[in-house]
Amino acid sequence: MIVVGLVLAGVAALVHVYIFVLESLAWTSPRARATFGTSRELATATKDLAFNQGFYNLFLAIEAVAGIVVLALGATAVGATLVFVGTGSMVAAGLVLLVSSPSKARAAIVQLTPPLLAIIALAAGLVTA
Repeated sequence: MIVVGLVLAGVAALVHVYIFVLESLAWTSPRARATFGTSRELATATKDLAFNQGFYNLFLAIEAVAGIVVLALGATAVGATLVFVGTGSMVAAGLVLLVSSPSKARAAIVQLTPPLLAIIALAAGLVTA
């Protein structure tokens, strides 16, 4: 189960890197505007905010990936802690999106499901190890 948890944490990290790209690098592009439901004017007006927010998503992904690497290298406690902090923050952010913007429930579910499953699988694997 530990491997399953780490793979799911990796998937969650990839999702958050993709969100980073959309928010920080491509915010005013047609693809990002369609994904987030923004107009050209709103995207232009909020570009600085999205740039900053995208980096939060990148940092969560980096935490999870660092945890995967550290755990794979044998430092189980440190690695698992990093994975749990990164994926736990992803789940929390997804829940905030779900509660604050119910119309974005699909995006929230995409954002929080892989890290939630990673937490469950990794915790189960560590308990039985």
